Amino acid sequence: MMPRHLTIDCADPFELATFWSAVTGWPVSGEDAPGDPEVLVEAPSPVPGLLFIQVPEGKTVKNRMHLDWVPTERTRDEEVERAIALGAKLYEDHRTAEGPGWVTLLDPEGNEFCIERSQAERGV
Repeated sequence: MMPRHLTIDCADPFELATFWSAVTGWPVSGEDAPGDPEVLVEAPSPVPGLLFIQVPEGKTVKNRMHLDWVPTERTRDEEVERAIALGAKLYEDHRTAEGPGWVTLLDPEGNEFCIERSQAERGV
């Protein structure tokens, strides 16, 4: 089997998809529009897309699953600042004085995600 989408429940699929499109650089599907109950952010193959589905209830507890992102064009710290400028909020900062660590952010609807050091920063 191969994953098709990672599905994320939310209140406003188009708004949240637009945020994630800006963070990832992946496009919102041309078939989707504001007010749609489902909106897809199309990932490059073979990565699964991000499918945002409208649900009536709000987020109430910590996510049981979240995304860990590794920057490809910026450093971890540059990517954290960029995500915050796009609308993310700092949740937990696990960076260490020696350089390793990650930052946990919240998207505009409160879903957790992490930004780790880039491969270049890890010497990979």
